[in-house]
Amino acid sequence: MCRWAAFRGQARFLEDLVASPAHSLIAQSHCASQAKTATNGDGFGIAWYGERPEPGLYRDILPAWSDCNLRSLSRQIRSPLFLAHVRASTSGGTRRDNCHPFVSGQWSFMHNGQIGAYESLKRTLEGKLTDRFYRERIGTTDSELVFLLARDAGLNEDPLRAFETVIGLITSEARSLGVAPLIRFTAAFSDGCTLYAIRYATDVFAPTLYVGRSVSGFTLVSEPLDEITEWETVPAGSFVTVDDRGIDIRPFFGSAGSLALAS
Repeated sequence: MCRWAAFRGQARFLEDLVASPAHSLIAQSHCASQAKTATNGDGFGIAWYGERPEPGLYRDILPAWSDCNLRSLSRQIRSPLFLAHVRASTSGGTRRDNCHPFVSGQWSFMHNGQIGAYESLKRTLEGKLTDRFYRERIGTTDSELVFLLARDAGLNEDPLRAFETVIGLITSEARSLGVAPLIRFTAAFSDGCTLYAIRYATDVFAPTLYVGRSVSGFTLVSEPLDEITEWETVPAGSFVTVDDRGIDIRPFFGSAGSLALAS
């Protein structure tokens, strides 16, 4: 299971989440406290928004704790909206293309969790992608595939419905193969203006998600970064939106009724 952190608010240095806190993301890469595995050493990545619509992206296969470039970049880069991730792989080899966050156009996406029986579902699910987004698929993870399916399902128009459609599709395809659906899904994603997050599972083991509020903005994390901030648990089955109006948390049911992807 992976660890991640995301922020939206007044511009701040990436190191405020990635490196500086007592239980920073770099610290969690070798000593996570709320994950199945304490070590998340299968690569890392950061995506941040600046003065262009599409995000900047830096990813590598080194463990976050051993990459001096990550500390240097996070000390210098300042952004009002960014995503950061340390990886413990459940599918896909340790290569840069499989490191989160993933980027498509102005969108960035990162995920913690798993899709049960993914190897059996992979070929069918890839076949649901339109040519446009199939050409964007460069890695082999379930996370990237879910992200691109959501892009195909209308992520630009309705992010909540897009992901409910995709989760519903995966559930339906698993059942058609005679496999009990197993989806554990906590993700953060953004179009450069709004930060979104989902916490969902088909069983009772939804990966953790917390929100920290401050005068500078909102921080979403897999596990708390420090003991100073008052971290609130986001309930399982939730869809989170952070924008100029503040934070909104609404139910996420994992099925949009119609399973047809947008063309």
